[in-house]
This record gives sequence, C-alpha cells and structure tokens, in this order.
Amino acid sequence: MTNGTTVNTAPAHAGAVSAPQTNQVFAAIDIGASSGRVMLGRVSPSTGVSLETIHRFPNGVVELDGGLHWDFDALFAEVLKGLAAAASVAGANGERIVSIGIDTWAVDYGLVNDAGELTSVPFSYRDERSRATVERVHAVIPPEKLYATTGLQYLQFNTVYQLASEPNLDGVQALLIPDLIAFLLTGVRRTEATNASTTGLFDAVAGQWATEFLDALGLPRNTFSELIQPGETVGTLLPAILEQTGLPADTTVVAVGSHDTASAVAAVPAQEQHFAYISSGTWSLVGVELNKPVLTDPSRKANFTNERGVDGTIRYLRNVGGLWLLSECQRAWAAQGFSQSLPALLDSAAALPTGGPQINADDPAFTAPDNMPDRIRAAVRNTGAVLPDRPAAVVRCIMDSLAAGYARTLADAERLTGRSTGVVHIVGGGSQNRLLCQLTADATGKTVIAGPVEATAQGNVLVQARAAGVVAGGLAELRALVVAGEELVRYEPAQEVSDVAS
Repeated sequence: MTNGTTVNTAPAHAGAVSAPQTNQVFAAIDIGASSGRVMLGRVSPSTGVSLETIHRFPNGVVELDGGLHWDFDALFAEVLKGLAAAASVAGANGERIVSIGIDTWAVDYGLVNDAGELTSVPFSYRDERSRATVERVHAVIPPEKLYATTGLQYLQFNTVYQLASEPNLDGVQALLIPDLIAFLLTGVRRTEATNASTTGLFDAVAGQWATEFLDALGLPRNTFSELIQPGETVGTLLPAILEQTGLPADTTVVAVGSHDTASAVAAVPAQEQHFAYISSGTWSLVGVELNKPVLTDPSRKANFTNERGVDGTIRYLRNVGGLWLLSECQRAWAAQGFSQSLPALLDSAAALPTGGPQINADDPAFTAPDNMPDRIRAAVRNTGAVLPDRPAAVVRCIMDSLAAGYARTLADAERLTGRSTGVVHIVGGGSQNRLLCQLTADATGKTVIAGPVEATAQGNVLVQARAAGVVAGGLAELRALVVAGEELVRYEPAQEVSDVAS
C-alpha cells in the first residue's frame, strides 16, 4: 500500500556560498536518546551537504540507585573517541576541521560545581522523580502563567520540574547535556538558546531567562549560564582535549541548534513559505515554523510548545509519540526469540487492512521502557477493541496511531495559528519508513515529502559552515543547499503518486 516517488526539487541556484574551500570540514556531534554519532560534514555549492559517519556509539538509560540516569562518563568518552577518529580521517584527506557543533535531546542536564566537576550522574527524563514536583511548581506558578511567559508544552519531565526535585542547588550550575559536553571540551559555560527554550524557565518573547520564575521557585539566579545563540563561538578546545583528540589548536566549538529538533528543522528542505514538518525519531515533533510565539490559552490547552529555532524562529509544535514504541517492541520481541527484520515487519503490517485499532501514541504510559507490546495491547483493550497477538498487528497499530496523531496535531496547529499548509516534510529516521509516510499522507490529506534522514546533522553542519563564512544567507539559503544534495521521496494522499520532478 505504500508508494513514493523520488523527486529532485533543487532550484537552479542552490544557495549563496563563498568560493569553495575544499579543505574545510566540520565535525558534528549528534546524540539521541538511543545512539550517538560523530560525523564530518562538507559543504559544496553544487552538491550541497555531504556527511561522513566517523563513529557510532550506543546511548541509553541505566538504572542507578533506584533511578534512571544517563551513563554520561561513557557518553563523553565516546565523543572523544569520535573526535580523535574524525581528526585522523580529516588529516589523511588533507582537510582541516574548522569547528565542532553539538546537538542532543532536550530538558536533561548535569550539575557542575565551582571547580568544574560533575557532582552527580545526570538523570534521564524517563525517570519518574519529577512527577511528584509538578503540583508544587504549579502551586507557586500557575500553569496559565507558566505558559503565558514560556509558551512551553506541559510535559512532566520538563527541566523546571526536574530542578524543583533537586534537594540542593547551592554552589552548582545546571548545564543542559549539549552545553555540558561543550563545557568539558572548552571550559566555557554557556547555554544555547534553542535548548534553553525547552526548560520552562525561558521567556518566549524576551528571549532571556525568566528570572522571576527562578526566584519564585527558590532557584539561584545563576542556576543556568549565560545564553548563546546558534552560530556564536563557545570557545576553543582545552589543551587536554587537544592532546586526546589530535585536533588542531585553533579548533572551536560553535553553538548550533543544540536541541536536535532545532537543527533538524533548520535542514527541512522546504521551498514553500508555509509548511508543516515532522521530525520523526524516538519522539515525533510535529508543527510549523513561525516568526513569533502563540501564547494564547487555547494554545496552552492544546498543549502546543513555542521553542526557539535557528535565526530566532519559533518551532510551534507538539510532542507526539514516536518510533520509541516500535523500537521497544522490537527489543521485547528479540528477547523472546522473534527476529524478523524491520522491513519485513513493515511489509507485513502494510498488508493488513485499514481501520484497525489505534492508541494514543503520546500517552505517558508509554514513556518508560519494557513490556511495550503488552502495554499497547492493554491500551487497545481499554478502547474496547482487541489487538491480535502478532507482531505485524502491533506494528500496524503503531503506524496507524502515529499517522492519526500527526493529522490531529497538524489540524490543531493550523487552527491555532490561522495558517494553512499544503506540504508536510518528514525528516529523520521516520522518513525512511514508507508505510508511516504513506499513512501520514492519507491521514492528513496533504502531500508528504520525506527526507533527509540526517536532517539533524545537516542542520548542525550548515550552521557551523555559515559561522565560518563558507555559507551565506538565511534559512532559505541553508535549506536550498539541503535540497541540492538530497533525493526526496514524495507521497500523495489516498495512495495517489504524482511525478512532479522539477
């Protein structure tokens, strides 16, 4: 049932780029909730952005002292290993790594003392500790006031609730995960704005910390470090890092859209003024790009977020359940000895009839790991339906539920912003899922353009390249470079495929 037409929508002029300096390359540290990579990015006016994966490594939560944490020491060791490998590859090619950009997931942080030491293992947002502090925060700052200032979607693991669960913040500073990595590389403490906007302590209009909220919650004014914008330089590498990696002494760390979704949206290959996007991975981030936040009460009740994007844009979106559901099911099935490949699973799911049972894919009940197939079947039973105990049926339920969730979210976004969209861009890992892309086109009634898969890393590299003077212009020019180097796949609703290559 899935169809897709490969289209090349590159314009005649792919963007304003200075005279190419082929020896300049950029290192992108791109870490998600389940894995990370160090990549080398090269930018060309004729072929756009090319990426080379240098080092991949796993990531995931670990249980420690009864809580869910990130194994940050292991994570940072892998980052250094990847940077050393990148330095070796670049040197062998006669290239020079100009800078390093870092993007990760949002909301989580490490606490660093005055001596620059990490005082504890960073918690994962999947830990339940912040659930108990939500009411305490809302008793001091009502949800309506929180939203009117921050414009942030309510999620129980938002940074504001996590910080409220900390027993003592005296003498320490919270560095969000990408800022913590940057600090360990450079010794400089800064908080990048796109990620700061996910904390619940950032003023969506002023673009500064909401210090009145810090005061109201009894949090120190210096809980966070000074803000920095994408494209600004954090600092140069510390001598110890230079020694461990072999990178040139003048290598800088440049702030990018350090919230991975901000980098992904910067690389959405949109040529339309008004478009919708879905950054599809562990989570699905579904929304539109705006010039100013929407802070109305209907927006709050619909649980939309206003997060900063590159160049001061607003990512008006809502978190919807993502491919975490599928990956957790695969993990459970593998433990039971079921080893069918994902493509085969998706083909089997696609062969099933439409109109099957659905779940609310972003229900908090699915946030924690383990027993995902059982939890999905239980959620279906709660709707009065029955889901067969077959992997294909569970996969089809996930795909139908995600597509339906995307359609509802985009309809709400259009209603709340008064802006209609005709094209939905799916980027990230979900752009390779032909079944999900087709079901999304069918559910939304809109053309879906899938790709690039590596949008996050491309956005990371492009912001670095612009900071180095290799690329000129705004987001339109950056996105044109993405289009120049990508083969995009188009899906039409109701399984009608249109070959409109230009």
